[in-house]
Amino acid sequence: MSQERLSVEVRGHVLCMGLNRPDKYNAMDLDMYRQLAAAYGRLHSDDNLRCGLLFAHGKHFTAGLELDQWQGDFGAGHFPELPDGAINPFGIDPDRRVGKPVVSAVQGICFTAGLELMLATDVRVAASDTRFGQIEVKRGIYPVGGGTVRWVQSIGWGNAMRYLLTGDEMPAAEAHRTGLVQELVEPGEQFERGLDIADRIARQAPLAVRATLDSSRLSLDAGERKAYERLLPDLAPIMESDDAQEGVQSFLERREARFTGQ
Repeated sequence: MSQERLSVEVRGHVLCMGLNRPDKYNAMDLDMYRQLAAAYGRLHSDDNLRCGLLFAHGKHFTAGLELDQWQGDFGAGHFPELPDGAINPFGIDPDRRVGKPVVSAVQGICFTAGLELMLATDVRVAASDTRFGQIEVKRGIYPVGGGTVRWVQSIGWGNAMRYLLTGDEMPAAEAHRTGLVQELVEPGEQFERGLDIADRIARQAPLAVRATLDSSRLSLDAGERKAYERLLPDLAPIMESDDAQEGVQSFLERREARFTGQ
């Protein structure tokens, strides 16, 4: 058995996934990649899990890939092979993405693939000491974990090119100002804030959360027209669910809804 590179803990309906190689700046080797992919697969398939929280142990989120271990697969033009049920955490395969929201909580160094991991999540919390760097151009390569797409989606063409083409670091305050991250907190508070957001998501109706996520992704992948066309057809079966009835009943009774995912 390889050394555990990832801590996995269930808190309520939230799966907490912690990068766990702090003595190496949480550099992602192939073991960590496969363990994280397996955790994403578990989040996707376990009906008791409604949201994920991606974080890191130690002072830093991650310095990125342990590149020497990845050279063979990248040179062959693909990501390392994963076992059945695992899901690439970079989310670059539109036909095989985790179907539930993931919140990220980052701190310290968040470079290269670590930044792409964060950008593949749906809500991002950062400590105010976080240093963001998509520095692949300084290493003679370019980002292949979704960064070239998601930087532009998140903060626009000019802002993205400013950092993608220079490899300059982006300070946390600028990441927050441009929308690369949604919240800044004091160092050490990022996990609890991320967990709070993940728990708030997990308390909502699972069918509705997933439909919201799917519709939003469709608008990016296939365009606004296709997303608009699917709105009412995809709502119809949800209207027949127990959770939809519970939503109406809780509104009438002025109480918090108790959703089951049915």
